[in-house]
Amino acid sequence: MASILDKHKILEKNATLLLVGSLLVVSIGGIVEIAPLFYLQNTIEKVEGMRPYTPLELTGRNIYIREGCYVCHSQMIRPFRDEVERYGHYSLAAESMYDHPFQWGSKRTGPDLARVGGRYSNEWHVQHLANPRAVVPESIMPSYTFLEEQEVTVKGVGMDLRANENVGVPYDDDMLANAEADMKAQADPNADTTALLARYPKAKVGDFDGDPARLTEMDALVSYLQMLGTLVDFSTYDDATGYR
Repeated sequence: MASILDKHKILEKNATLLLVGSLLVVSIGGIVEIAPLFYLQNTIEKVEGMRPYTPLELTGRNIYIREGCYVCHSQMIRPFRDEVERYGHYSLAAESMYDHPFQWGSKRTGPDLARVGGRYSNEWHVQHLANPRAVVPESIMPSYTFLEEQEVTVKGVGMDLRANENVGVPYDDDMLANAEADMKAQADPNADTTALLARYPKAKVGDFDGDPARLTEMDALVSYLQMLGTLVDFSTYDDATGYR
């Protein structure tokens, strides 16, 4: 032990040798971290259950971004006990792999929404968005009741899917060809959604805004919120090794 410490003193007393040693260590560490990026196509481990957004969910996500919801709500649960106990399993990188841009957020005026899907009914979400203080008295969120009046433009949603495909989201030809039909069917309680669910497993279907006769921005936003955190089955997921 004394011999090792004596050699270390030589390194500490010689500024030039210390500089060279530091540069060598940093270089090796940098190569180990950076080199794999040149041959790995993707650094995100894929997780079973993840899929691209449905056309209606994607439209809802665009509305979510347009209205600045990300300013007050994050979508990233950190691996800390207090967060996991309140919000659910910590977020996985794969859950954001189709997000352009991601919605991790940096501030929480309101709660994290990474696992909000399925926690409340469609009616609760509509009421909360239209009159936040009716369901959460201490809320400072503004009212978004106008979303119930704004009808969604179905025509052209395929172009939105194709734009996402261009940046790596795996929308196939079948998804692109049926984009408009899928968007209408997801919010229609009387529609045959067999093909839609085959393309987008676990998609929530039916009327979202309480008015099945119209397809509104409220339908789209609620469908997006109801999907968040529902695609990965964490009952079969092991934190250390992945799937059990």
